Amino acid sequence: MLSSPWDAAKNMESAAAMSKELRNWRDVGDLYRMASELYIECGRSQPASDALAKGARALEDSLPEEAIKLYTDACTILEEDGGEQMAFDLYRAATSVYIKLEKYTDAASFLLRLGLAADKCNATNSQTKAYLSAIIVYLYAQDFKQAEKCYNDCSQYVSRIDGFLRSDHGRCASKLLSAFKDGDIEDIKRITQSSTISNIDHVIIRLARKLPMGDVNAMKAHSDTTKEEEEPLDENDLT
Repeated sequence: MLSSPWDAAKNMESAAAMSKELRNWRDVGDLYRMASELYIECGRSQPASDALAKGARALEDSLPEEAIKLYTDACTILEEDGGEQMAFDLYRAATSVYIKLEKYTDAASFLLRLGLAADKCNATNSQTKAYLSAIIVYLYAQDFKQAEKCYNDCSQYVSRIDGFLRSDHGRCASKLLSAFKDGDIEDIKRITQSSTISNIDHVIIRLARKLPMGDVNAMKAHSDTTKEEEEPLDENDLT
């Protein structure tokens, strides 16, 4: 009422913190959203994003779906303001919640979103690390076809920068996919113990160290069958 949205936002954050102490989880999310909107009114994207991130962290255990929405909106605010580099930890946090919920496709998609944000910031190491992480998530979900597609797409996309294929993360992904193609369980386990994988995010390391999941040969056979079914007919090839 006094036309001081900054002070109002601070008070909303305090109210949200009190609601957290009272374990009124719905109020926590609502109040942090109101605080964020007030910061936006002030033209301050960073504190607006921070408010949503605080809400997300508070709700990870009690309302994980709502936490993901808050993390996603917090990332969007920074993206729209050209502050992608400030959102890297938020992408990772959202990915972690998706993995806890066993929503592996969504987790991989968020890692690819991190990769695109890293590209805009010329953070090539973070970019290639995100792409290797996405491939590991797909393999953990026993989706070899999508893991391979992700590798091919990332290789083509990053080639115009420094080259995913030439990066340590790209080489590691290539070796891992080759081991899956060969059904070589010992090689898979050896690769997942490599220093390259030891230096990615802990939540992804835990998935990698559990590879392979299920029957490697069956996963590859299913991928090959799907490819054959999707392969278009070449009218000039009569063999």
